[in-house]
Amino acid sequence: MSEMKAALLGKTLTELQKVAEDLGMPRFTAGQIASWLYEKKVSDIDEMTNLSLKNRTLLKEKYTVGASSPVHAMRSTDGTIKYLYGTNDGKYVEAVYIPDGERATLCVSSQVGCKMNCLFCMTGKQGFSGNLTANQILNQIYSLPERDKLTNVVFMGMGEPFDNLDEVLRALTILTADYGYKWSPKRITVSTVGLRKGLERFLTSCDCHLAVSLHSPFPLQRKELMPAEKAFSITEIIEVLHGYDFSKQRRLSFEYIMFKGVNDDIAHAKALIRLLAGLECRVNLIRFHAIPGVDLTGSGEERMVTFRDYLTQHGVFTTIRASRGEDIFAACGMLSTAKQQEDKG
Repeated sequence: MSEMKAALLGKTLTELQKVAEDLGMPRFTAGQIASWLYEKKVSDIDEMTNLSLKNRTLLKEKYTVGASSPVHAMRSTDGTIKYLYGTNDGKYVEAVYIPDGERATLCVSSQVGCKMNCLFCMTGKQGFSGNLTANQILNQIYSLPERDKLTNVVFMGMGEPFDNLDEVLRALTILTADYGYKWSPKRITVSTVGLRKGLERFLTSCDCHLAVSLHSPFPLQRKELMPAEKAFSITEIIEVLHGYDFSKQRRLSFEYIMFKGVNDDIAHAKALIRLLAGLECRVNLIRFHAIPGVDLTGSGEERMVTFRDYLTQHGVFTTIRASRGEDIFAACGMLSTAKQQEDKG
């Protein structure tokens, strides 16, 4: 059986220098390879025309670019497109392209399934199948048909980014590095339930925006919605966040899905105000997309507006996130679950 070739996509400049060195190529070749990958976005090593034929041949013996196209796409009437990417072991992850006027955001996945098992999340119902590599994370951007229109990337797809932080940080490094995509960290937001060790490492390792999944200001109720509260309490998370400066370029936001009769009354709004006191942050209120087997419904528009206005009047900048892709398995994890069930027949 022939040896499987390794992917170049997803390697940092340091790692590409090691590739060049191991193959007996000049060190500067690594910069050329990085340029072909991250600036010119080639699909084949033969396109790297400023490498000698000999060096391209050497490279092709052990490596491929490592890009793979989506295996399925669902298009919404509002322009949102949900893409499905295959993994090597027959599983699937989702990436969602969201055009909005002059902005175009891609929501990427960091894991196959998720360990966090949040009550309201379809991905959590899949269980955990594995971490994505930096190659698989970046491929969601690299192989996106609309990649040249992107203005923003959010790590809010399948999985918990801080549970796969080595690979997520490698991908973030490449997205923001001078040899990579050259993106400003302000174009990237990473979402987390709040894994403490990962949180502190993320905040000291990069300048990308942070979004924390909150969903209830009351620890006992948050634990019912998000089992991760047992190990990573929201009060601890807030304590950590107070040690960092969010008044400049980096933005801190809290994600708050609104469930009818569960977390959408004024008592919850007052508790949120107390919890977030002294933090430079914003709250994003999110409409709930129903998933099978879960007895939760989303709050109505009027209740969401009242909740938003109360928070805003009391000094907490709050927005209601526009709901997108409702006609195409809107909830994260729905499409990949359906595809896996279809494959099982």
